[in-house]
Amino acid sequence: MTLSDWIEHLPFLNQLTADEKRRLETNAQLVEVPPHTKLFSPGDECGAFLLVIDGSVRVQMVGDNGREIVLYRVESGQTCVLTTACLLSHEAYNAEALTEEKTTAIALPARAFQEFLATSNGFRDLVFASYGQRISSLVLLVEEVAFKRIDVRLAQFIDRHKDKDGIVKKTHYDLAVELGSAREVISRQLKEFEKKGWIELLRGKLIVKNPEDLKTFISRHCD
Repeated sequence: MTLSDWIEHLPFLNQLTADEKRRLETNAQLVEVPPHTKLFSPGDECGAFLLVIDGSVRVQMVGDNGREIVLYRVESGQTCVLTTACLLSHEAYNAEALTEEKTTAIALPARAFQEFLATSNGFRDLVFASYGQRISSLVLLVEEVAFKRIDVRLAQFIDRHKDKDGIVKKTHYDLAVELGSAREVISRQLKEFEKKGWIELLRGKLIVKNPEDLKTFISRHCD
């Protein structure tokens, strides 16, 4: 599909007027990014506003000690709150973003973004609705990392991300990044879960063997 086709048929752009859609087509461009491509790094200037059409972008922070934490993912119909913040404040990024799969997006240059924000109510509503949702999710992430037990968070992640066969295709390192913890901590906790009979650890994945007990553990500590 062409940029014009996407703009015309994407539900989240319905709030734009016909004239605004034409302006968007004139100023923006359609970009396709291969998987495992870094889109920005800490210190980079923000040159464009991205509206993801298809695919997934992982936004994460890396500490001085090398530990990583996933802040959020940007998927179909979503925008990046850090990009919005950088464009509004004219400051550089303080995190990094990588595509997890082939990703298609609409890229709107910074100057055009500012013009649309000033003149289009529909575009402004789209930007700030996404911004507000992301801020709420980031506050929840901070609350979880700061105050919730890592064993409970790990159990919740496993329960949410297991497939229909009970498989979670994540390494210990992947889980540590997702939860903002150390790999050693996650490995130790996974072995405890395995001893309890809740999961079975395999290379590069785990299998949930007793989902009922896992859910009971989560419920007991989340009430």
